[in-house]
Amino acid sequence: MRTLFSRAALLPLALVTGVTAQAAVWKLEPSESRVIFNYSYEGAPSKGEFRNIDATFDIDVANPAACNINVTIPIADMAVDTEEVLEYLLDVELFNAAEFPTASFQATQCRLESMNSFVADGSLTIRDQTHPISFPFTLETEIYDGQPRFHLTSEVTVLRLDYGVGTGYWEDTIALPNEILIQVDVYSGQ
Repeated sequence: MRTLFSRAALLPLALVTGVTAQAAVWKLEPSESRVIFNYSYEGAPSKGEFRNIDATFDIDVANPAACNINVTIPIADMAVDTEEVLEYLLDVELFNAAEFPTASFQATQCRLESMNSFVADGSLTIRDQTHPISFPFTLETEIYDGQPRFHLTSEVTVLRLDYGVGTGYWEDTIALPNEILIQVDVYSGQ
């Protein structure tokens, strides 16, 4: 029953792409995609954006549980309000971008939650720390400029200290809380 439901959920994807029972590899469209991180500093809400992300999504319509998601985020390309904030974020006590220039997410399994809602079970690596993470997302399909593409949205909270993002002064969670909300709104095409 679960497999039947999984296939029914991805049927629109198959119809749009013309894929029957084979994998489809989708590539992130950076110009239309946004990955925002929300945090607060001394109680003031702030946000930044990860840019120039490289991501591929390998989704098999006949077996969506066997998904393969690979995301690489260049830390130095993030955008924030001021140059001063960027310098702090890239510094050795936070992201330490000189030594750890990228963060990554990899998943090899997805679970269907409802008709277009999934959870990707994988691992997130930031700095030199890798931890398992379940990444909930919704997946919609559409035709854009005559080509199939999907729209993936998600929100997930990451605990920065689990990944070593915050040593020395920044280990204190009073000024900079441990919880960072990541909002994903991305488009991918074949």
